[in-house]
Amino acid sequence: MTRIVLGIEYDGSGFSGWQWQTEQRSVQQVLERALSKVADHKVTVQCAGRTDTGVHALEQVVHFDAKVERELHTWKLGGNSNLPDDVRITWVTQAVGDFHARYSAIARFYRYVILNRPIKSALLRNQVTWRPSPLDADKMHQAAQHLIGKHDFSTFRAQGCQSKSPCREIYFIDVYRDGDKVIMDISANAFLHHMVRNIAGVLMDIGAGKQQMNWTQELLEVKSRKLGGVTAPPDGLYLGAVYYPEHYGIAKHPVFEKLPVDARRHD
Repeated sequence: MTRIVLGIEYDGSGFSGWQWQTEQRSVQQVLERALSKVADHKVTVQCAGRTDTGVHALEQVVHFDAKVERELHTWKLGGNSNLPDDVRITWVTQAVGDFHARYSAIARFYRYVILNRPIKSALLRNQVTWRPSPLDADKMHQAAQHLIGKHDFSTFRAQGCQSKSPCREIYFIDVYRDGDKVIMDISANAFLHHMVRNIAGVLMDIGAGKQQMNWTQELLEVKSRKLGGVTAPPDGLYLGAVYYPEHYGIAKHPVFEKLPVDARRHD
């Protein structure tokens, strides 16, 4: 067996999410079918983090075990030739040691993109979340800083979240305006189900002036999803990148330069 690691980008608007589902189209389904044709045997892939219906990926990381030898570029070119237009393999490498796309990861990075203008976009209708009323990105950024560090994020997890613990560590959150877009970049050791979308929903209410900036701190303390505001839509959410220890040789996204020293020590 040879373990192969891939970087994948996809437009999630046409999928029921990452994971295989019997009667619905999923990213895992189309990827495994494409790679199985190249391998000439059934391929099962493992991903760094499952994404929900409508959620996109700038760089999802996956691995699979191949029973056959292929040139690395063959996995990329052959896989892409068998993939639909809304999924692409962007890079390929051979795994080092005990690499696992999910369990070897130190941190994940997500981006949430809000189109903040009076008119919806015809071109980006499935790639951004639209908010017509003005948002104060500076207030959103300041409010988000209360969430940095190790916390119980019960207020920000989906009620059906199956994680054994609600505790996570957020390494950084940056909210900023780029023209008519407001963008939230967030990185943590891991995320609870709907955690990023729930944080985005809270910050948008703060940015719109519906709540005060200390609301994020109050929500951490109450530990109740019922008080946590509206879950933001999936359209604007992107899995941006995954961070691995240095010895695995996986190229690091520049955003991870913002990781604190303690997080980097996992290397």
